[in-house]
Amino acid sequence: MPGGRGIAAVTDVHFDVAAGECLALIGESGCGKSVLASALLGLLPANAQAAGEARLGDLDLLTADEPTLARTVRGRLIGLIPQSPAAHLTPVRTVRSQLEETVAALTRTRGRAAVRAAAETAAERAAFPTGHLDRHPHELSGGLAQRAATALALVGDAPLLLADEPTTGLDRDLVDHTVDELRRLVDADDEGGSGRALLVITHDLTAAERIADRVAVMYAGRIVELTDAETFFGAPGPRHPYSIGLLRALPERAFTPIPGMPPELGDLPDGCAFAPRCERASGACATLPPTAAEVACHHPHVPEDIRA
Repeated sequence: MPGGRGIAAVTDVHFDVAAGECLALIGESGCGKSVLASALLGLLPANAQAAGEARLGDLDLLTADEPTLARTVRGRLIGLIPQSPAAHLTPVRTVRSQLEETVAALTRTRGRAAVRAAAETAAERAAFPTGHLDRHPHELSGGLAQRAATALALVGDAPLLLADEPTTGLDRDLVDHTVDELRRLVDADDEGGSGRALLVITHDLTAAERIADRVAVMYAGRIVELTDAETFFGAPGPRHPYSIGLLRALPERAFTPIPGMPPELGDLPDGCAFAPRCERASGACATLPPTAAEVACHHPHVPEDIRA
């Protein structure tokens, strides 16, 4: 940052995602979710530094050089379904031309007819109507633009799909349709395999509940809870006070806002970043809770069955 000041945008993150599984990374805007996605793809700004390991098979994504990321990772090992897909698509070219270019770049398909057929197959896999392939991005609805971006992400048959806020700007029906399509891609067996791994980054808890196997909750750059989706959204429910607050804020639940505002990443307290907003905070919260635990909290909620 200006003046040599550094900001820890994401800190002490630990998680894994298996083939055939969807992990939903949730949290308020600005908590570091998209920064994490950029780190996995090697797309951080030039002045950013990343430490630790991010392994995809035997490859460490954080230490891979740019040629490896460009020729091996992006599109081939990790398929990106971007935030705001309409803005991600090239505005002056048709969806067909963008799909055909991607097919030619990421696969061994050669010949005009074969490339055209492969592009149409990719569109069909993402439920994008082939009759719309010759349209430009501005001629597409939000749902169609989302499917076009999904089709592009599927061309390289990447074992890991990374969906960054894939439902932003969509109405509820399109949200449900989009997450159902993504879930179908996770569950689909490819040539006897066990499906794709999917990391969904979202602040839409309803979408996360619909698609996820597990949920990771991020607050101020740290994962504060990691648990099964069934447990998180059902009984016994989440254990971190922030996670509980997120669910209570949903309109279909208590519709109770979390008091206060998230901290600035450049001005985090020494201890728990959520403590100033937490009704359970005590003097112990002046120190960081253990970050490798399932719940990073000094005073986690204890369900009745565990208490008993």
